[in-house]
Formats: sequence, structure tokens, C-alpha cells
Amino acid sequence: MEDLTELLSTGGLLTIGEFAARSRLSPKALRLYDRLDLLAPARVDAVTGYRWYRPDQVERARLVALLRQLDMPLARIAEVVVLPGPRAADVLAGYWAEREERHATQSAVAAHLRDRLSGRRKSPMYEIKTVDVGEQAVLTERRHLLATELPRWIPAALDRLTGAAERCGGIAGTPFVAYHAEVSLDSDGPAETCVPVGDVRAAEAYAAENHRTTALRIEPAQRLAYVRVTKAQVAHPQILSAFEAVEEWIAEQGLTIAGPCRELYFEADWDGAGPSDEVCDVAFPIR
Repeated sequence: MEDLTELLSTGGLLTIGEFAARSRLSPKALRLYDRLDLLAPARVDAVTGYRWYRPDQVERARLVALLRQLDMPLARIAEVVVLPGPRAADVLAGYWAEREERHATQSAVAAHLRDRLSGRRKSPMYEIKTVDVGEQAVLTERRHLLATELPRWIPAALDRLTGAAERCGGIAGTPFVAYHAEVSLDSDGPAETCVPVGDVRAAEAYAAENHRTTALRIEPAQRLAYVRVTKAQVAHPQILSAFEAVEEWIAEQGLTIAGPCRELYFEADWDGAGPSDEVCDVAFPIR
């Protein structure tokens, strides 16, 4: 107890009240951060549970407080505060880019819903068509992910699979993305990128070599109901109108959805396509 008394008398340790005032965190928050191993006190009384902090912990505590103002999850903050400054700055920049992307997506959805609910803008008129597709062997990558991750993952995964398909007899059909469950801001699918291949044996060997990331499966012969959309219409949430239009048409025709919905990317030069160029079919298998 003498050591503690000396530290307190010389300013070596701060009471939780003093530390809370300096760090701009409440005692309640400090107790929470202690339980999460985010900001542990320098000393805790074994009998009373009272906490003391070192003055040099104030800077870290203020950093935690500022990161919480950005709505950064506590688990993410725990990663940031132990990193060197430049690396911590990179992680923060990545987190904020994710936040801005999510906000942009939410803003677009809000505008879409506002116009739809107010009746200021009616859904686009789509021409629904059907097509019969034969059985296909497809190399696939499947992943659980949220809607904000799709714009990065889809082109990267399709690039990997088209490269693999070229080594397996060539690309034998239109690459597509199948959604086995809803992918949104809260639901993570999974989604599956698929590229048809010409040489099944070569594809089997490739999938065996890369079984952690890639699989080979046989896509059955089926009929698809689809609508063709432009590059601008592929953007979320505009593409939701296309999916809804196909679903409504299927119901009106008395047909049944027979498999996961999908986006078929028939335009090879995606980067060169303009906003009004048709690049994708939104489709449902039907029976």
C-alpha cells in the first residue's frame, strides 16, 4: 500500500475519476474497455476493484474516444490502437472508405425507395424473355459476403475463373454470378461466380489442385426467364427493379422459380462499356 500511496502522492497514477476527466471517457466506458482488454488500468485494488491509470495512457484513451465517434466497432479499435502510427492510419483509411461506400449505397437505396413510394418514378418497363440453356460444366468460387463487397469481389473472382477456364479447354458459355441466398447490407448470401469450361477433365484437375478456393460442378440444362440490362442499371439498387420485374413476370405466367437467381455477364469489355450499353442479363431458372 505504501508504493501506491507514494505513486498517488507524486502524481504517478490517476484515479479513475481523474483519468476519465483527462481522457474524455466516462468511468462506465473505462470499465467496459477494461473488460474488453482495450484499455486496462495500470493497477486494480484486489479488494475494492478500484482502478488507477498511468498518465501516459491518456493519449491511447483519447484515441479510443475519437475512433468511437466514427462508430468504429470496439473489436476494430482494439486492432488499431496497437499498430504503429502509419499502419494504424492505413487501417483507419480502409475503414472510412468502407463507411463511405456503405453510406453511398444506403443513399441510393433511400432515393430509390423515396421515388418509388411517392410515385414520382415508376419502375422501368422491361421486356422479359426466355432461353433454354444446355448442361454446362462450370468452375466456381463461392463466398459469403455483403452487398458492399460485391463490386470488388465479382470482377476479381471472374478474372481468376476465366483465366482458369482458358487453361481448361476455353470458356464454353456466359460467365455468371448465382445468388444462393439474399446478399444485402445485412445478409451474406452466399454468392457464387461461375465460368463454363470446355474440357471437364482438365477442369477437374484444376479444381482438385485449387480445392480451397475453386470447385467444379455440373449446371443442369434449364430454361431461364431473363431481362437484359445496361451497365447503369446493374448498379445497386437499380438492379433490384430488374429482379423484381422478372419475378413478377414468372408469377403472372403461372411458372415456378427452379433455382438461384443470377446475373449473366455477356459483355467481355466491361471497362469499355458505357452506361447505356447492355452488359448483363438478370435471370431466374424456371419450370
